Amino acid sequence: MMRSGVSPYGLRLMPSEESQKLSGKPLRWRRLLLKVSGEAMMGARAFGLDRSGIDHIAVELKGALALGAEVALVVGGGNIFRGMSEAADGMARTTADHMGMLATVINALALQDGLSRNGVASRAMSAIPMEAVCETFSQREAMRRMQAGEVVIFAAGTGNPYFTTDTAAALRASEMQCDVLLKATQVDGVYSADPKTDPKAVRYDRLTFTDVLAKDLRIMDAAAVSLCRENNIPILVYSNRNTGMLAELVSGRGVFTLIDR
Repeated sequence: MMRSGVSPYGLRLMPSEESQKLSGKPLRWRRLLLKVSGEAMMGARAFGLDRSGIDHIAVELKGALALGAEVALVVGGGNIFRGMSEAADGMARTTADHMGMLATVINALALQDGLSRNGVASRAMSAIPMEAVCETFSQREAMRRMQAGEVVIFAAGTGNPYFTTDTAAALRASEMQCDVLLKATQVDGVYSADPKTDPKAVRYDRLTFTDVLAKDLRIMDAAAVSLCRENNIPILVYSNRNTGMLAELVSGRGVFTLIDR
């Protein structure tokens, strides 16, 4: 995987030595895929979008980019689809899944706008062609944009029903040859039970892919975990509540649960 000089796609890249000089320290994870839930974008609202939530994500990504990381992102659509849940009740699964995919496109466009507002170049790409709204996903173009320092936001999941955005994140991380898949949650790692309701819940510092599947921990769906295992992409689960945490993580610090072999 080429990290400096001229990329296979014709763009001039920042040499690793220069990016490390700017950050002061080498990165543990250089190319990363961040999976963010739609709920992270709604702040204190019951559903919908909140500017402060979007800006928080943008600032986190900006901090990682400043250290020399290459960043892609997959966003869920729960914040929007939650508002349609009653209407979707009883719908065919394929119809409901397509509605959810469209919700992720709305979120991707909101994030693209939020990143621009915070001085970060980004590109939203949809797995479902909709050229009037955003670009259609292309592995080659996405790689080119990442290497040029842009945040690439993948929308519309895999483009197929019956697949979650977790699986879409694992798929895109594999296609982009990412060093790690980071999952931002409301808690600081993976627990044996829900720490919000079970005071005896135990937090794990490290798990294997097999542990996650065998214990049915459900931090991501089984298809996503299996895809990461097959492609040897570690999963890092952390809390997205604290400012500056993403920059800490790519430097190998912070509190998280690491899932690998």
